[in-house]
Amino acid sequence: MDKKQFKYIGKSPDRSEALDKVVGRATYVHDMELPGMLYAKALHSPYARAKIVSIDVSAASALPGVKAVLTGEDAQYLVGLYMIDKRIIAKDIIRYQGEVVAAVAAVDEKTAEEAISLIKIEYEKLPSVQTIDEALEAKILVHEDINDLEYMEGVFFPQKDSNIASWNKTIKGDVEKAFEVSDLIVESELSLPAAAHTPIETHVAIAEADLYSDKLKIWSSAQSPFAIRQLMAKSFGIAESSIQVIVPYVGGAFGGKAGIHLEPLVALLSRACKGRPVKYKATREEEFNQLPSRAGMRGRIKTGVMKDGKINALKIYYDWDSGAYADYGVNVGKTAIYSGAGAYEIPNVELHSRTLYTNKVFSTAYRGFGHLETHWVLERQMDIVAQKLGMDPYEFRMINILKPGKTTISGEVITESTGSPSDCLKAVADEIGWTRYQTEEEREAQRKTGKIRGKGIAVLQKAPAMPTNTATAAIMQMDGDGNVKVMIGAIDMGQGANTAMRQITAEVLDIPLEKVEVVWESDTHKSPYDWQTVASKFTFMGGNAVIKAAEDMIRQMKEVAAQVFRCDVDKLAHKDGHIYHVHHLQQKLPYGKLARGYSYENGNAIGGIIVGHGSYIADGLTNLDKETGQGLPALVWTYGAHGVDLEVDIETGDVHIFKIASAFDVGQVINRKLIEGQVIGGVLQGIGSAIYEGMKFSPEGVLLNPSFTDYKIPTAKDIPDQMIPIFIENPQFDGPFGARGVAEHPMISVPSVIGNALYDALGINFYKLPLNAENVALAIAAGQETN
Repeated sequence: MDKKQFKYIGKSPDRSEALDKVVGRATYVHDMELPGMLYAKALHSPYARAKIVSIDVSAASALPGVKAVLTGEDAQYLVGLYMIDKRIIAKDIIRYQGEVVAAVAAVDEKTAEEAISLIKIEYEKLPSVQTIDEALEAKILVHEDINDLEYMEGVFFPQKDSNIASWNKTIKGDVEKAFEVSDLIVESELSLPAAAHTPIETHVAIAEADLYSDKLKIWSSAQSPFAIRQLMAKSFGIAESSIQVIVPYVGGAFGGKAGIHLEPLVALLSRACKGRPVKYKATREEEFNQLPSRAGMRGRIKTGVMKDGKINALKIYYDWDSGAYADYGVNVGKTAIYSGAGAYEIPNVELHSRTLYTNKVFSTAYRGFGHLETHWVLERQMDIVAQKLGMDPYEFRMINILKPGKTTISGEVITESTGSPSDCLKAVADEIGWTRYQTEEEREAQRKTGKIRGKGIAVLQKAPAMPTNTATAAIMQMDGDGNVKVMIGAIDMGQGANTAMRQITAEVLDIPLEKVEVVWESDTHKSPYDWQTVASKFTFMGGNAVIKAAEDMIRQMKEVAAQVFRCDVDKLAHKDGHIYHVHHLQQKLPYGKLARGYSYENGNAIGGIIVGHGSYIADGLTNLDKETGQGLPALVWTYGAHGVDLEVDIETGDVHIFKIASAFDVGQVINRKLIEGQVIGGVLQGIGSAIYEGMKFSPEGVLLNPSFTDYKIPTAKDIPDQMIPIFIENPQFDGPFGARGVAEHPMISVPSVIGNALYDALGINFYKLPLNAENVALAIAAGQETN
C-alpha cells in the first residue's frame, strides 16, 4: 500500500490511555487494596556470601497482627526462565547481599516491619566471588550444584564445576590464520558496570491463593504475565490453568519486570495465610538491592585489518557479571554471539560470550538486552582501529558495513528487506556535519577557552532475542454499532503498544480510530497468549497478528454479505466501515448490520457474532550451532546510528551535549509522535549509562549506592540542547505495513558515540564507563588514556 493512502499509519494520534493517566483513573497494582489484604516485608542478608547457621522466628511469629513468617525451609522451590537456579527465599547459603532470607505477612506494613526486626539469624560469613576474574578462576563456586541445575538444553551451555552459567560462541572462518595475514592488529579491553532499571513504579505483586484448591490469582506490575504463569506452574508443580495473572497499568519496566520476581513469594505467603491476599511492594532500596539489575560486562577485543581498511579478523571475549542468578542473564549473554560483531561484514570471527555467576545482586533483561554493552566495546574499537589506520572512522565503517548480499556472523544473508545501516550512518553524519577527526592544533586552539568541542559517530543493530517458537495472538470483536474491541496479551508499560495496535486495526478495517478500543488490562484467563513484552518484537509480531485478526473479521463479514447480495465473495470489498459490491456500488452494508449476524425483513437471520482471530509465530528461526554459532536467530533486524556534537570542560570534566542525532531504519513509522518520544527517552536513558550511572560495590560485595542519593540518573537539566530523531523507511516486506520495532534501540551505542566524541575533543580514548565528570577530569589531568 502506498504510504500516501494511509489514513492512520504514520500519523500522530494521542496515546489511547493518555487521559486516564493524566486524570488519575489509571489503576496500578501499587494502588490496589483487596478485602482482607495482608502486607509483606522481607529480611535481607547483610552479606554477599554466608552460611545460614540458624534462624529464630519465634518472636516475629508471636507479634500480634503477624499472620505468617516464612524462611527458606518453607520455600523449597527453584524458579527461572532459561536457567532454573533462583531461590524464592535463601536456604542454607546466601549468594548476594540483599537476598531475601525471611518474609513476613501482617495486617499492615508497620507490623510487618516490626516483625522483620524481631527475626534473629546467625550467619557464618564466607569468602565471596566479586570479580569476573575470580568467577573464571572458580576457586569458589557460587552454585555448588551447578552440575544439577535445569536449563534450556541446546541453547545454553553451563560448564561443569565452574561459575560459567553459559558459554556461547561463534566461529566463522579461520580467525588465527586471518590475523597472520592482517596488516594491523589492535587489541583493547573495555568494561562497564552494572546498572539499575529505576522505573517510576517499583516491583509490586499481590497473590490470592484458593483455600480449597491449588489455584492462584496474581496481580503484578509485570512485563510477562504468561511467562509468570508458565514458570510458577513448573516450579509449584501445578497446571498453568490453575494460575491467573492480571497486569493492569505498569509504571515503567525497561526489562526489569520481565520474567518472574515477587510473584512466587507472595503466593507462598498467601497460602500460609489460608488464602488471604498478600501484597509485597518493593521499596526503592529493595529495587536496587534485592531485585535484578543490568549485568556488568568486560569485553576483550582483537581486530585484524588490512591497509585498505577492510576488517579481516575479529576475536572477542564478552564476560558478563550476571550476579548470583542467571535465570534470564544467560539469554542476554547469548545475544552477543550473533549480534556482538556489529552491523559489519567480517569474514573471520571468533566470539565467546560467558555468563558468569558472582556474589552480587543478580542481572536480568534491560532495555537494549546486552547490545548497549557489546556496542560499547565494538563501536569504541571501530574508532580506535580507525585511529591506528589513520583513517576517517566514517569511511572505515562504510567500507565494512553490511549491505544486501552480505552475510552476518551467524550466516544470515542480508537483503533489501533487512534495512540499511549505511543509510542511518550517512543521515547522522550529515546532521552533525561530520568531516573528520580534529587535529591536535585545532584542539589546542580551543584549549585556552577552557572548553573543547568534539564530534562522534557510532552504528548499532539489534534483533529480538527470543525462543524460535515465540508467538503472539490477537482477538477482536465487533459491537452492534460497528465499534471494535481488540484484545492482545502484550503489556503497554508506556511504549505505546496499544495505541499502535489501535491504529493498525483502524487502518485495516478502514473505520474511524475512535471506533477502536484496545482493551487495557492483560489477564491470562481472558487475553490471548503473548510470550513476553520484551525484545522490541511487538510492533512486528503483534502488528502482524492484529492485521490477521482484522482480515479475518473482514472475511467473515464478506461471507455474510455475499449471501445477502447473492454474489461471489470475490466481488466484495470494504471501505469506510462498509462491505460493498465492487460493481454495484449501491449494494453495501455497514459493519454494524453484520456484527451480530444479518436479519432479513421477514426475521430470518444468517451469519453470527463476528469475532476475528489472528496469530503470528516467529517462523524461520533456528537454534544456533553449539560449536560455530551458525544459524538463523533474527526475526527482524533494526539498524541505527548516532551522531553527537558535544563540549568538554577541561577543568571540571563536565560534558555538555549540543546535539545528538539518532537515525533508525524502522521500515515504516506507525505513530510519529510516539516513536519520537521513544527515541528521545531512549537516548536520554543511554546518556545515563554513558555519563552518570553505575552500581558500586565494596570489596565484600555490599552495594554502596542503593538510592537516588548516590545513584545518579539524568534529569531534565541533562537533556541535550538538540535531540534529532531521523527515521529511515526501507520497508520490511513481511512487517506490518513494512514496520520494524525500535523500542530498545535508541539507547544502544549512546555511550559509544559519546566516548568517540570525547576522543575527538581530547585525543584521549576512554575504556570504562561511566564517563562522568570525575573520570573525564582525571584522564585530562593525567593526559593519557583511561585503560
